[in-house]
Amino acid sequence: MKILLVEDARSVVKVMTARLLSYGHEVVNAQNGLEAVTMFADMQADLILMDIEMPVMNGFVAVNKIREIEATQHWAWTPIIFLTSSDTVDNLITAIEAGGDDFMSKYVPESVLEAKMKAMSRIANLRQRLTQAHAQLQKIADHDGLTGLPNRRRLDQHADAAWRAAAQAGTPFAVLMLDLDNFKNYNDHYGHQAGDDCLKRVAQAIEATIQHSNARGLTVQAFAARYGGEEFAVLVPSAKQERCQQLAQAIVSAVSALGIAHEKNNAWGVTTVSIGGHWLQAAQGDLQQVFRQADAKLYQAKQQGRNRAQF
Repeated sequence: MKILLVEDARSVVKVMTARLLSYGHEVVNAQNGLEAVTMFADMQADLILMDIEMPVMNGFVAVNKIREIEATQHWAWTPIIFLTSSDTVDNLITAIEAGGDDFMSKYVPESVLEAKMKAMSRIANLRQRLTQAHAQLQKIADHDGLTGLPNRRRLDQHADAAWRAAAQAGTPFAVLMLDLDNFKNYNDHYGHQAGDDCLKRVAQAIEATIQHSNARGLTVQAFAARYGGEEFAVLVPSAKQERCQQLAQAIVSAVSALGIAHEKNNAWGVTTVSIGGHWLQAAQGDLQQVFRQADAKLYQAKQQGRNRAQF
C-alpha cells in the first residue's frame, strides 16, 4: 500500500516508518495537517495514518478537509486511522465523527499493527477492484454499445456543461447535426448487420476527424456523440465559424472517402453524410434552440442534394 503518515514527532515517524516498510508498504510523511491535505490532493494514498495533535492544523480538521476533497470526486474514499498516545473514549468518538475509520495508539504492539495493515491491504485491494468496476460501468452507461461513441445521455450532460462554460465566458459555440444519407435504403438493401458495420465505420471516421482537428488546434475540445439511429451530433466550443465549417466539410469528405458501397444512395454510389450546422458568436439563450437550428440546416442539406454541409 501507499501510506500517508501524518505525524510531527520525528521519533514516532522513524519507528512507524521502519515498521511499515518492513511489511512491504510505501510510506510518505507529512508533518502537519495542512501539509497532509496538500499532499493528499496530489497523491493517491491507500491509507492515511493521522496524528491528532499537530501544529498548523490538527488531525480532526485535516480529515474534514480531506473528506471534502473526496466529496468532489467520483467513487473516492480513503481509509483513515487516527494515531494518538491516549486511547480515550472521547477521542475515539471525535475521531469517528471527524471522518476517521479507526483509532490506534502510536505505540501499538507489533502484532496488532501488522494485523491492522493486513486488513487495510485487503480493503485497498477491494477498493481498487471496485473503482475499476465502477469505471467500466460508467463507460457502459455513457457510451453507445454499437459505435463506441458517447451516447445521447452523455451528450446531453456534456452539452449542458460546455454550454454553461461558453455562456459564462462569452465564447463561440456551434452544434453540428449529422445524418447518413438514405440509410433506410442501405439497411433494406444490404441488411441490418451490414448497416451496423456501416454505422461503426462512419462513427470511427467522425471521431478520427474530430480528434485530428483538436490535435492540430483547429478546434478545442470538439465532441462527437451518437444522437440516435443514424444521426450523430458534434459540439464545437470556442471556434470561429470558418473552423466549424471546415470541420463539417472534413467529416463529409472523410465519410465519403471510406468508400462503403451504397447502390441506393442516388448518384454517389457510396455511403455519405449530410450535415447541418448552427454557429453562435457568443453562447447565449436556449441550447435546445441551437440544436433545432442545426437540425433545420441538416434538412436544407438533404433538400439540396445530400453529401454536403450546410450552415
